[in-house]
Amino acid sequence: MASARVVSPADPDVHALLEEYFSMRTDSFPGGGYTTTFPDPAAFVAPAGVFLAIDEDGVAVGCGGVRRIPDGEAGIRYEVKNVFVSPTGRGRGWGRLLLDALEDEARRLGATELVLDTHHSLTAAAGLYDSSGFVTIPPYNDNPNATRWYGKRL
Repeated sequence: MASARVVSPADPDVHALLEEYFSMRTDSFPGGGYTTTFPDPAAFVAPAGVFLAIDEDGVAVGCGGVRRIPDGEAGIRYEVKNVFVSPTGRGRGWGRLLLDALEDEARRLGATELVLDTHHSLTAAAGLYDSSGFVTIPPYNDNPNATRWYGKRL
């Protein structure tokens, strides 16, 4: 049974997941040129944000975070970042578990809106975001890795 726990993105097991994620994105990024930016742990300490790991039998199999960004039209806005489930953990509902837990944490921190950016080549991620109530929004940042932006009012 998988469960979520609050962590730092600098924790060794979580950092290893992020290394795996960035390596996969670099290798598969259409046209090359993926920009790797490891998350700043300070951005994921409440109330600025939170970072979670999904564990199965004490082993981190997924991770992601929410961090506060400038307020939007809906008020207090947090951004979903670095959502990743290892390939061995996919197809078990852990992405949904992680996204739901991040949404709960954002609400606990006072968010009235969640936003995120992604790349169109991540079709499974887009399916997760669509089925979780996120809708396409205009770009809110200049992330060179992003081609799609999503938002959800809480």
